[in-house]
Amino acid sequence: MAKLLAIDGLNIVRRVYEASPEPDSDLKASIALRHAFSSFRHLLEAHAPTHVLAAFDFGGPNWRHALYPRYREGRAPMPAVLREALPEFHARLRAVGLHVLMLPEVEADDVIGTGVMRWLQEHRGAAVVATTDKDLHGLIAHGALVWDHFKGEWHDDAWVRNKFGVAPERLHDLLALMGDPTDGVPGVSKIGMKTAARLLNAYGDLDAVIAGAGILKTPLGERLRAEREILEISRKLVRLKTDVRLGVTWNMLAYEA
Repeated sequence: MAKLLAIDGLNIVRRVYEASPEPDSDLKASIALRHAFSSFRHLLEAHAPTHVLAAFDFGGPNWRHALYPRYREGRAPMPAVLREALPEFHARLRAVGLHVLMLPEVEADDVIGTGVMRWLQEHRGAAVVATTDKDLHGLIAHGALVWDHFKGEWHDDAWVRNKFGVAPERLHDLLALMGDPTDGVPGVSKIGMKTAARLLNAYGDLDAVIAGAGILKTPLGERLRAEREILEISRKLVRLKTDVRLGVTWNMLAYEA
């Protein structure tokens, strides 16, 4: 059976690079990318995919910045030494038969979301997403599985429910309510994961929370009403864009070991 392996490239590269306490340097970048390349090879061997989508962020502003200029404003930029070394790393990936995708004005998450959703909607086979990014876990609701390369564990429906307290299809609603400081998604003030999960499990989805809890004469209801506009922006920020023009065919993403 066919299997798509979608790899969140920078998720692996950045985590490997930042695992070293050494100061930024060309040597640190070189060592990190050597280990990252080994990680890619291990993923290919362990999952034996028939197709591979290796997605990387293009860099620079994207559609989320246009929607909310403060998006990711608190995130540290990629070290220059690492960014300068990436083209050679991409060339190594291409040399082993991978098609590297980096598209302007969208994030790697959107590229992966688009590719995985198309693959599943066309009933082509299994889909595995190699990432630790919580945003991509929403794809589990559509039949994908997530593989955490660093912990060596599968993330499925049960894992999402245990970790976040909601079903995978409600994950983006949860993130919209609680926000995501890592990405600069504001959410609603004073709503954390437990409160967001409780609201969604009680009311059903984000629209129902707004319609129900949002009319309560309580501090929580008042905040939901007062911050309705920023909540709508947060919902759009955390939602994957799944209509990206990828510019590739499945034949171009086919992989032979």
